[in-house]
Amino acid sequence: MKPTLPQLMSLNGGFVDTAGFLALHGLFTAHVTGNFVTIGAALVHGTSGALTKLLALPVFCAVVMLARLLSYGLPGLGLPVLRTMLVLKAVLLLAGGVLAIRFGPFADGDSAMAMLAGLVLVSAMAIQNAVHRIHLGSAPPTTLMTGTTTQVMVDLADLMRGGQAPEEKAAAHARIRRMSAAVAWFAAGCAAAALIYARWDMWCFAVPPVLAALAVVLQGGTHEGDGVAPPPQAALPRHL
Repeated sequence: MKPTLPQLMSLNGGFVDTAGFLALHGLFTAHVTGNFVTIGAALVHGTSGALTKLLALPVFCAVVMLARLLSYGLPGLGLPVLRTMLVLKAVLLLAGGVLAIRFGPFADGDSAMAMLAGLVLVSAMAIQNAVHRIHLGSAPPTTLMTGTTTQVMVDLADLMRGGQAPEEKAAAHARIRRMSAAVAWFAAGCAAAALIYARWDMWCFAVPPVLAALAVVLQGGTHEGDGVAPPPQAALPRHL
């Protein structure tokens, strides 16, 4: 089955997050707020990587803002906004992968090269989050599955209770299919990263730029997300 662009991004999101956690001393590169928990664990247990985890959120926020500002200028340069952002993400994943493979494994999660590799990967995932929010807002999130899973369970409970109008039932079934697929692709990425890391260690970081390049090709063929981006004040979709 050919994946949609959001599904391919979910696969990569799960892969990068898991690979980063395993290879970079518990760093969440996509679900960056999860680093609040691992910072505490690092401080309590005396493990490394606390500084890199502390920097992950401000770096993530800065890159999201820069991506948004850049998106306003790209049309004036004759460049497709979404495809250009996907290319930038692929370049950052390639750079982060090269750093991880060249200088890893890292004994210290706060060493200069470990920090650089980790924050470059965080930047790549920040762009993925930004382009999802701006261009693919009707699709389930590609880097965080908690809200998506919650919505699936809420819809299942409503269907079990019954009493919905036919159009409400149809909408719930469609939403469950779409969101369950997102969770499945993300979980597949997590599993693949764990298996490849266990066998080939830091070479697992060779996979994300390939997946990102495939996303660029897929978007170029389908032009998904090429429509007008929502304004900054647009309401968040229900599943976020």
